[in-house]
Amino acid sequence: MLTSDSSDFFGEQILQIPLCDRWRISQRLQELKISCCCHSDGSLRVKVNNLVEAILIRSTMMQFLASRHELIDWLERCWNSQNF
Repeated sequence: MLTSDSSDFFGEQILQIPLCDRWRISQRLQELKISCCCHSDGSLRVKVNNLVEAILIRSTMMQFLASRHELIDWLERCWNSQNF
């Protein structure tokens, strides 16, 4: 499961993610121009500079780590939210 060792929302976050997903998540974050680096202990250090980056990081993590049920539930909540 995904855990964060830091209590500060913005700044550097240390994420403990499964080793099998770490490289793919790191590559996707780099494609999005979000600073991150992998460590041999399984952690992924991610630099969160603003709210947009925080949303992109969360979305990327969900893409790789969430179950099908969680993704469907999230999509349904988006559909049911107020329209602009």
